[in-house]
Amino acid sequence: MRLTHYLLLGSVMLTMSVFAQNKEILYDFNEIPQSLSLNPGTEIDFKWYAGLPLLSGVSGYVGANGISVNDIFANDGVDINIKVRERALDVLKPRDEFSTTVQLEYFNGGFRSNDPSIFYSFGGYLEIDNITFWPQDYAYLIFDGNADQLNREFDLGDLKSRGSMINVIHFGINKKVDRNLTVGARGKLYSGIVDYSSTSNKGYLVNTEGQNNRIATTLDADLMLHTSGFQALDEASDSDTAAGQFVKRAFFGGDLGLGIDVGFTFHLNERTTITGSVLDLGFIYHGNDAKSYSLNGKATVEGIEIDILENFANLNRDFWQDLVDEVEALVPFETDTNSYVTFRPTKLYASIRNDFGEPVNNGSGQLDCDCTAGSSGGAELRTKYRNSIGGQLYMINRPRGPQIALTGFYTRRLGNFLALKGTYTVDKFSYTNVGLGMNLQAGPINFYVMADNLLSYKNIAAANYASFQLGMNIISWGRNK
Repeated sequence: MRLTHYLLLGSVMLTMSVFAQNKEILYDFNEIPQSLSLNPGTEIDFKWYAGLPLLSGVSGYVGANGISVNDIFANDGVDINIKVRERALDVLKPRDEFSTTVQLEYFNGGFRSNDPSIFYSFGGYLEIDNITFWPQDYAYLIFDGNADQLNREFDLGDLKSRGSMINVIHFGINKKVDRNLTVGARGKLYSGIVDYSSTSNKGYLVNTEGQNNRIATTLDADLMLHTSGFQALDEASDSDTAAGQFVKRAFFGGDLGLGIDVGFTFHLNERTTITGSVLDLGFIYHGNDAKSYSLNGKATVEGIEIDILENFANLNRDFWQDLVDEVEALVPFETDTNSYVTFRPTKLYASIRNDFGEPVNNGSGQLDCDCTAGSSGGAELRTKYRNSIGGQLYMINRPRGPQIALTGFYTRRLGNFLALKGTYTVDKFSYTNVGLGMNLQAGPINFYVMADNLLSYKNIAAANYASFQLGMNIISWGRNK
């Protein structure tokens, strides 16, 4: 297999490391403070909480759509060239994606105001978000070339990719309007570290019958790649100041943007609840160290044409360079430093939940600890029940349209110290995604851990993805007033 084959395959395997994270176990798991990050209108009963720095929220998601590492690298006796052809090139389509979303909280907290119906939250986290759709026609060009592909148009629009690394500072307010309705909103300040975007490409490459030579090749291209931050970090690495440049760009020395999250919780009756949230309605203005690359134009060539009689005296001329110059004049490759704007990948969550069973208490009518309804400083909260069952919807906006997931869940509470949540999720990545989350409350110490796609853990390499989330907080419920 040619070197270019390995380069293409390697790039795919790198980008398939982590895909856009749907935190379906954490959503509406309101015993955990981090559930506020998915719905600022979550109904909570804390007086205050503080996440342990760098440990309050850590999550990772490993996976890919349409192919796994095992498909290519399994020791099954099949030649790797055949596996690449049969399991990647002939299977993957332009809507198959390889994407990453990773978040690391470095501080997180919240507190209830003097008005017990209002709760404030704040924090900061680093986020990496990348997505690349399978560039089908580019892959065929690299593996097969276009020499024997007469009249086949290779779609240059198959290239759709974007990614970023940003720092997010946020502040939210959660308001219990009445006994049935809680609403919330969170403002976000984005500070871009690096960014790239190439999502609006158009054009084609085609071979047709020529007039002077056997084949004429036509390139009609409208390609654009926007980047920001890479040059500054590259120059800083040369002078051993990369860490300082990274911190500078992360804390408002890079590209800046604004965003908002909104959400609600509404009780239809004593035991039936609906929730919803929209996250990352926002944008980033890239004007600091922006650099863009474009290829725009149309050219048709029939190879190198030499008239022996006319060019006999100039046969030493570089006719190949003449051809290259002709194509570059018709389809110029240009760079500029113009600013540009990107919009954040907006996410939507919604759920319906039914609570049943006995109220969470110790059997004597008294709650197991001072951490439930009414103890948050006078705000009236509903009783928690031992069991909850329901369904959730998740959507995220992507360059080729929204990505959707449906989840069914069951939550079991064992007193006020332990809660378990099991989920079953269906999306384009898997129909067998079973997840489990555990929240443990030991006095003021809150610890949670969650894992997704558990059925795949017997052979991670063959899985489309696997995920984990964990965190630790200190929580205070205070006393009734």
